[in-house]
Amino acid sequence: METLANLESFVRSAELGSFSSAARRMGLTPAAVSRNVAALEANLKLRLFQRSTRSLTLTEAGERFLHSVRDHLESLQVAIAEASNEQAEPAGVLRLSMSPTFGVEYILPTLPEFMTRYPLIRPEWMFENRQVDLIGEGYDAAIGGGFDLTPGIIAKTLASAHIIAVASPSYMQGRVPPHDPSGLVELDGIVMRSMRTGRIRQWQMRNVAGDEQPAVLKERIVVNDPAAMRSAAVLGLGVAMIAKPDALPYLENGELVRLLPAWYADAGPISVYYASRTLLPTKTRVFIDFLGEVFQRERWPERFAGTLG
Repeated sequence: METLANLESFVRSAELGSFSSAARRMGLTPAAVSRNVAALEANLKLRLFQRSTRSLTLTEAGERFLHSVRDHLESLQVAIAEASNEQAEPAGVLRLSMSPTFGVEYILPTLPEFMTRYPLIRPEWMFENRQVDLIGEGYDAAIGGGFDLTPGIIAKTLASAHIIAVASPSYMQGRVPPHDPSGLVELDGIVMRSMRTGRIRQWQMRNVAGDEQPAVLKERIVVNDPAAMRSAAVLGLGVAMIAKPDALPYLENGELVRLLPAWYADAGPISVYYASRTLLPTKTRVFIDFLGEVFQRERWPERFAGTLG
């Protein structure tokens, strides 16, 4: 009878394409994963992988075996995890990645409540403007938008990420507000250059009627960080296209005003990303559930929507 360790080593190696990646996913060494797969092959008297120094590919027999066992392995692991979790209190280090602006302003303030509920979980939260490799870098989850969904990664949508045009009341004093996105070109633009592509980000705005127009800004000030765009707008230096969540506190306190309240650009959803749904550690599962609860309680999906003024 095969052990779950041997079977999981085989399945994860097949899914991720290497013993090293499977080892990071399982918390083992590559040598241990390789030994588990070799033991499985010896017991089955089948070669499951073609190995080389650069690649790991399934044989025909390996393809058939993967198809046969993958769903059953997941079901067994879920059953075992559910049985053990009934009595276990969530514990361990929770490694999370999120953007500095959104993370500090919205997620970090929820931490006292989360730690009161789950005192045995130790947060290790990284605030960074990049897409992390959840499995390769050992993260339990990430919050953001636009992540590439590599094999084994799940995205749960939390809210829409809508982009709106904002400026300070002092900047707009004496200026005529634009009636549609084409009028933005008459104002000083605070724009962002992507560190990844080196390009100035351009937005296509839309309204609830379905009309679309490009938002063309004069490149008066160029920065590389969303928080810097917002700060420059608060200082009265021009118009910025920023995410509604980033603008919301400043709209509410009057430091910024929204231009073109009927128009917004869609940057995709704000999501929480995590590894395979059926293999979640309890600490990760309770955090994802907690996050969904907070978003609904605070009405963030509604408040972050660009369709609302």
